[in-house]
Amino acid sequence: MSMHRLFAEQLRCATDATGQVQLVKLGELVSAAYEASDRDRQRMTESRAKTQGQVEEDLLRTREFLDTIVDNIPIAVFAKCAKDSRYILLNRAGEDYYGLPREQMLGRTPEEVFPADVARIVNEQDRRVVASGMPMFLEEHLLEVGVKGHDRVINSRKMLITDAAGEPQYLVGVIEDVTERITTQERISHLAHHDALTDLPNRSAFNAALSERLERAQEASTSFAVLSLDLDRFKEVNDVFGHPVGDMLMRAAAGRLSEEADGGFVARIGGDEFMILMPDDVCREEVLALGERLVEAIGNELEVDDYLPHVGLSVGIAIYPDDGVDAVTLLANADSALYRAKREGRGRVCFFESEMDRELRDRRLLLHDLRQAVEQNQLLVYFQPQARMDGEIIGFEALVRWNHPTRGFVPPDQFIPLAEENGLIIRLGEWVLREACREAASWPRPLQVAVNLSPVQFQAGDLERSIHQILLETGLAPTRLEVEITEGVLIGDFTRALTLLRRLKALGIRIAMDDFGTGYSSLSYLQSFPFDKIKIDRSFISDLEATPQSAEIVRAVLSLAHALKIPVVAEGVETEAQRVFLAREACEEMQGYLIGRPEPIERYLDLIGVTVEQRLSA
Repeated sequence: MSMHRLFAEQLRCATDATGQVQLVKLGELVSAAYEASDRDRQRMTESRAKTQGQVEEDLLRTREFLDTIVDNIPIAVFAKCAKDSRYILLNRAGEDYYGLPREQMLGRTPEEVFPADVARIVNEQDRRVVASGMPMFLEEHLLEVGVKGHDRVINSRKMLITDAAGEPQYLVGVIEDVTERITTQERISHLAHHDALTDLPNRSAFNAALSERLERAQEASTSFAVLSLDLDRFKEVNDVFGHPVGDMLMRAAAGRLSEEADGGFVARIGGDEFMILMPDDVCREEVLALGERLVEAIGNELEVDDYLPHVGLSVGIAIYPDDGVDAVTLLANADSALYRAKREGRGRVCFFESEMDRELRDRRLLLHDLRQAVEQNQLLVYFQPQARMDGEIIGFEALVRWNHPTRGFVPPDQFIPLAEENGLIIRLGEWVLREACREAASWPRPLQVAVNLSPVQFQAGDLERSIHQILLETGLAPTRLEVEITEGVLIGDFTRALTLLRRLKALGIRIAMDDFGTGYSSLSYLQSFPFDKIKIDRSFISDLEATPQSAEIVRAVLSLAHALKIPVVAEGVETEAQRVFLAREACEEMQGYLIGRPEPIERYLDLIGVTVEQRLSA
């Protein structure tokens, strides 16, 4: 059997043993080539008519064919003399792998080709294979190829071929360079456990680290802290400056958190939320100092691509084992502490306290009851009159109220934000709008009715279609409906909100800007859309007699509105002195306890032109 045939057979065995698909395919290819060679040789032997020259020519052609196959195998293939390890065969992939032309390797030993340390390893492997007669397979083996000057990760197979007498004749090997594959696998593994934007560990990596920390703390009876962090006002950065700036800000914030974390495990778990796992046995004072340092670090202006978007940081802290002995409880309590920090004004650090857990449970129960109240039509619509400065009633604002069966009246500032956070405001707001329009359509006097719209209602659903359908169902003239919006409607998708407002106005509906002066009070909003009214927030009116600044702010708003020819409604008017001041400054309309409190419409039957008898018979 020729060396080429022996080589092909051994190569096929080697590739079967590696389990690598490409090597198996190569073995099959070589085997198929040699089977074709056998058939050619058999035909030549059977054909007595061929001359010796024709036989040699056919054999040469077959050998060239086999050499071509071996040379084009896409992994490194080599053969050596078993006695002295001199290279006697190297294919093209082998040249690429070693970085040397085969002319510089054939006929030479490893000492003549490689650095001394590499040559020593190669010779030791060769001697081991020759001595044992067993193939050697190394998987994901790090090998420094001296000529290339950098390390490569390889899968290699080396085997011994003996002659007819069983004496060592050749060493045949295949080398597959898997460096790129390993690098790709490592990158995939990294991405699976790291956030793509900030390169911080992700939620999965944090959960794994927390599980490991819990196990260690339980065994060693140590304590540690979990910090839950949330960037304040980050959504406004995306809305105002755009997502590219928001992404750069997020990376900058992640960098600062990592720098200031004192060796803590920092992870981004999604959106603008981060978690930090602190080292063992850190005392509460140290954790508090860290939290305050983080708040200060993020609170300082982060300059991002010539922008100075201002964000803050709120921090909630839970301590093992005082605040929980398992991952679920610790994380829930850290989140409860974070919620308290944000509710108390943001930019704060709060430790978990047992009462927070009660508040969280109470909040969840309140949400459950609110859903039930909406589904079972348990909410109420109250009406507060609006008047001209001389006291003439011109309309009412519809306000939702909730008389809970056990809690009593729940303040709107408790359940409205809860409904907005959970999307329930869409159904609730539609119900209020329908009830207010249905009620106003029954009034003999054609007074206006004003209804508040949440920013959430603008962002989800078909608001224009819903309002139009309600007007058709109730029969209320569109010109009698006024919808009140806050700047929150415009801060998000400004173009979409502006388009929707123009469509509502085209129906004949009036649009009022509510709570003017408490947000950005951007003049561009007044320039972009012709509002029918501006409502000055009650906080400025209540301080009119106490602080000169409030009076000046009210004067400024009125002056601006007059210049733009937009009527102004002053909210929260409670005293005659306030009314006199507003009348003197030419404010057009007012709303507040001086005129009337929010009440069921039955308290204002005389204002809407209905008698008690008519109401009872309706």
